Order: sequence, then C-alpha cells, then structure tokens
Amino acid sequence: MSAKHPIIAVTGSSGAGTTTTSLAFRKIFQQLDIHAAELEGDSFHHFTRPEMDMAIRKARDLGRHISYFGPDANNFGLLESTFNQYGQTGRGQSRKYLHTYDEAVPYNQMPGTFTPWQPLPEPTDVLFYEGLHGGVVNDTHDVAQHVDLLVGVVPIVNLEWIQKLVRDTGERGHSREAVMDSVVRSMEDYINYITPQFSRTHINFQRVPTVDTSNPFAAKSIPTLDESLVVIHFRGMTDIDFPYLLAMLQGSFISSINTLVVPGGKMGLAMELIMGPLVQKLLEGKLIR
Repeated sequence: MSAKHPIIAVTGSSGAGTTTTSLAFRKIFQQLDIHAAELEGDSFHHFTRPEMDMAIRKARDLGRHISYFGPDANNFGLLESTFNQYGQTGRGQSRKYLHTYDEAVPYNQMPGTFTPWQPLPEPTDVLFYEGLHGGVVNDTHDVAQHVDLLVGVVPIVNLEWIQKLVRDTGERGHSREAVMDSVVRSMEDYINYITPQFSRTHINFQRVPTVDTSNPFAAKSIPTLDESLVVIHFRGMTDIDFPYLLAMLQGSFISSINTLVVPGGKMGLAMELIMGPLVQKLLEGKLIR
C-alpha cells in the first residue's frame, strides 16, 4: 500500500461485469482530474491462446485441469511485483491481451496474442487494475496487500455464466460448447482463487437478477440492469454515509449491517456516489484501511 502512489483494483471473474465498474471509475477520474495508469489483468496470462489450447490438452491427457483462473495460467509473481513497484516508485510496465480481431487489427497481430510490454505513462496519480486477480493470495504471493482500494464485482453465479456465454460466443467467436467446457474446467480454480478474493475486498457489488435465470446455459440474452438488484456490501468501513445514499438512490434499502441494496438501473450512480469520495480520500493520502 502506498499513500504516494495508490493502487485501485477491480476484481471479478471472466464475464462478471468488471468492465461496467471500470467505466464508472474512469468517469470519476475524469471528474476529479486524476491521471490514472491502467493495467489489464489478462496481460498477466502465461500463454497466448494457441499456447493455452495446447496446455489444456496436455493437462487433460494427464487427468488435470488448467484455467485462466488459476496460477498455472497466470504470473501472480509478476502481478505482485508490478503492484509493489508502482506503490514504491509510480512506475511499471503494461501490455494488452488481444481478445478479438477488432482489438488485434490496429497492432497487426492475431487475436489471442499479447502486445509488447511498454512502460506505464508518467507521471500518474493512481494505478487502476481491472481483471481476475486484483486480490489474489496463495502460498507464495499476496497481491491483495499492495491494493489501497479493492472492489469486487460478483454477480450470482448463474448470471455470471450467462454473461460469459453471451460475451464469449457473441464477441469472441467461441462455440457454446467450448464456453460450457471452460466453465466446468475452471471450477476448481474458481473456488480456490477467485471467490476467496471477495472476503478481502473493501466493497462488493453483487448483481442479482429479478427474472428467471435458472438455466443459464439456455439463456439467449443477459438480464438488463433494470431487471436486477445490486447488493453492495462494505467490509470494515465506518465512514459510509448511508442516509445520504438512501436519499440519493431512490428505491434503495439497507438489508443488513453494512449492506445496501439498490435498483440495478442505479448501479452506475451508486458507484459514483460511493467511490468518488473514496478515490478523493486516496489522493489526499488517506488510506482506506
């Protein structure tokens, strides 16, 4: 953690909706005139897409599983050292993992490959990470300890699978069968490396549909925000102005201690109202913890 070079991480599994949260943060950065260095979690994958396909086949032949959720396919050590370096110096390196043809064409590369590592822009006020492992901890690495504001995006699992299916089949060209196989293959890593992060976050945003999602693998579309509620849980935070949030977010209510429920359509506004003051506090050198 660093008061001089703070780190904000939005963490959530593939298809969880972390991109929506990232857009809210970028709006806050613009409003507060904050210059942020951005870091994509997928850039810390070990393998290109063809290499990952080969690793999956090899693991399957050995009766094992490998997934993007676990340490076999990701460089947790490099992620931790990047966070540590930025916290110490405000410097670091980044690259992009090119998921689609549209992303890859400007770089004259194939999808499923990485751009070269490049220095982060300088100077910046904050490092902003969005990806799978912003709060990951295992026997050898503790990424979470370097994060000043850790935000989890955690839709209920059926909604998460629907979002992943729709995105990966519609935007990334994967077959429905391949996505379903990925869900099954990833489950052990999901349990061991993804879900524990949400007990380390400062804030979790959990979207709960109010329409039937009982068979996520038959769904044709993602429930809209207006067809959802968002459960917002605060961990270890004592300065959240609940009366103000209840007044500003019509239709919201407190469901338990440190838990606010808001209509899904107000998710973006809720993020701005909650996170704006916290980001301002970080920039003033007041750590969240």
